[in-house]
Amino acid sequence: MLVKNGTGILTRVLTCPPTDLRYVAPINQISNQYANLPVDQAKVMAEYQALLAVYQAEGIRVEELTPGDNMSNSVFARDFGGCVKEGYILGRFRKQIRFSERKAYAQKMAALGMPKLFAVEKGYFEGGDFAFLNEATIAIGTLDRTDHQGFLEIKAGLADYGYQVFEVPAKSAYLHLDMCFNLVADHLAVAYLQGLPSSFKRLLQQLDIDVIPVSEAAIFKHGCNLQSLGAKRVISLAQNTQVNQALAEHGMQVIPVAITELLKAGGGPHCMTFPLHRI
Repeated sequence: MLVKNGTGILTRVLTCPPTDLRYVAPINQISNQYANLPVDQAKVMAEYQALLAVYQAEGIRVEELTPGDNMSNSVFARDFGGCVKEGYILGRFRKQIRFSERKAYAQKMAALGMPKLFAVEKGYFEGGDFAFLNEATIAIGTLDRTDHQGFLEIKAGLADYGYQVFEVPAKSAYLHLDMCFNLVADHLAVAYLQGLPSSFKRLLQQLDIDVIPVSEAAIFKHGCNLQSLGAKRVISLAQNTQVNQALAEHGMQVIPVAITELLKAGGGPHCMTFPLHRI
């Protein structure tokens, strides 16, 4: 069994150091603000190591991909696919700057002995749009990167395994679903509700998932880009104090990380983490 849901106890992850991230590629609304500007290489490496230190302190094993050439955005490991308990789905990147990551991550997963269930081949799918709602229910965002064809391929590919898969369309400006919605505990999520379709909000109610609401502005401060560790623990950006306070008030143990420079490239802690094993 690999990943049975999105909120079980996380025991193993795959990440990639930002060794090739030297300039900000303008590939989403956040990174567009810093287009082609240099990043502080020492700072992004320190921020990456700070995230790894949290995982190590929480007893989570970290596997690392060594980035190859032309892989400046590979630090956002989440996006190459999605993982369920039977194996993983290999996604398909929409932006050329990320094309070389697909083969590199597939080779790394093979080296780790992780079974590939199938690959998205006709449409587009990135892992930031993949979200468990419970062990049998998965949401796939169709915003800027994943398209309807990619959703259909995932739905068909997972049908034989008994999963219900729901499409969640939202504004392309939000980039990925994990920027505007994130499940942090079995029945608790953080989301910008006004940006989500009514059908999805009804589904959350049917599944008894309570939502901590955030503003649209919080999306672009990575307020929803949280990483659940299970057992009511969650990694969040230290500067998102309102979200962190609300999480604490809902009984969550918030583990803050100081990440600012990496955010300029368009992703946060959730984007940087590909779960390999949850129990």
